[in-house]
Amino acid sequence: MKQLLKLTAIGLISGFVLMLVLKIVIELTGNTAYVLLFNFDYIPVIKDLEPVWFFGQLFHYLTCIVSVIALFYILKTWTWQKSLWPYILVYTIGGGGLFFLTALSEQPPAANDAMAWIYWTVAHAIFGYTVGTLIKKWM
Repeated sequence: MKQLLKLTAIGLISGFVLMLVLKIVIELTGNTAYVLLFNFDYIPVIKDLEPVWFFGQLFHYLTCIVSVIALFYILKTWTWQKSLWPYILVYTIGGGGLFFLTALSEQPPAANDAMAWIYWTVAHAIFGYTVGTLIKKWM
């Protein structure tokens, strides 16, 4: 139970870092990659939940928490759970691929916005770095 609480905290902190990085990007450049963090309008049933801002935040943080817990236990099967690089690689590659879900939405960014993809993918690499670093320190 203590391990799950630590992993949950790591997911929340890392999710906040991810959000902060993309918030800085939108403030400095106007690029809308940030919007995708809270977009779930392509998921049946969930897309109708209101208030949208609340469920967007909840969706973002739950995704971060679940992914941290799942990846930790997957890596643990090979005793890689305290290695930094698997977290960076999985979240960078996974995040880069998930960006294209934006094609299913009317909201920005556009699926062909190369800069949004770069910002999004780099932000997910930072997320992976944050997750891996906190796991190495706390677990």
